[in-house]
Amino acid sequence: MKRFTFLLFLCAFTAQPMLWANTNTTQDPTEEVTVEQVDSVAVDSVAVAEEVVMEPMPEAVAEAEEAAPAGFTQELKKRFIEGGPGFMGIVLLCLILGLAIAIERIIFLNLSTTNTAKLTSSVEDALKNGGVEAAKEVCRNTSGPVASIFYQGLDRSSEGLENAEKAVVAYGGVQMGQLEKNVSWISLFIALAPMLGFMGTVIGMIQAFDKIEAAGDMQPSLVAGGIKVALLTTVFGLIVAIILQIFYNYIVAKIDSIVNDMEDASITLMDMLAANSK
Repeated sequence: MKRFTFLLFLCAFTAQPMLWANTNTTQDPTEEVTVEQVDSVAVDSVAVAEEVVMEPMPEAVAEAEEAAPAGFTQELKKRFIEGGPGFMGIVLLCLILGLAIAIERIIFLNLSTTNTAKLTSSVEDALKNGGVEAAKEVCRNTSGPVASIFYQGLDRSSEGLENAEKAVVAYGGVQMGQLEKNVSWISLFIALAPMLGFMGTVIGMIQAFDKIEAAGDMQPSLVAGGIKVALLTTVFGLIVAIILQIFYNYIVAKIDSIVNDMEDASITLMDMLAANSK
């Protein structure tokens, strides 16, 4: 009996630490879950705070966009729309056509420009060494109006100096006409663009007074809107005229330079033919 009682006491004494260990182990996961939840809540709060700080307010964005200066292209587009599509479109068409003709003339004139001194020296050497046919071959291989005039004069040199001079003068007029081709259209657009702008100004003023008459009151907003449209058409017409005038003056100066070279080369050619005929 005493031995049985001692065994029961021993079993109870050894089982008590195990129960304590089980209790501790069952409580640890709860504590870990609680810590993880606290950490996740803290991280979420920090992220929300960062989003609030990083995301700007819509009002602030709108004010910043209004305060930022508009680019040149945007401002030009805005003013073009405010001026009205009718007259502004016609003025823009004048600018496009005028620039197209001006660029074509500039390319043609640059291709027509030749080294007159070099060509004259080559033709003179060919006349001394190979005769008229060799000089004509040099002119065939050279582009430009000066070479064409030389060829016509050399081709008529067998008929006498007088006929050769007439051929040079006649063909010089033909070449001058080709140089001045379509230049008159540029001058037309230069004169037309401001007139269209002034017409838009007059029409805008008429519309402004019509609005005043319909409203029966002299309100500044009614007058300002019509006057702004009127002035915009005038401004754009003047801008187009100024741009085309710059190109026109360059083209005219280029034509004058080529014509002077043609005249000097013609005189030199006649002197060479006269020396060669002796």
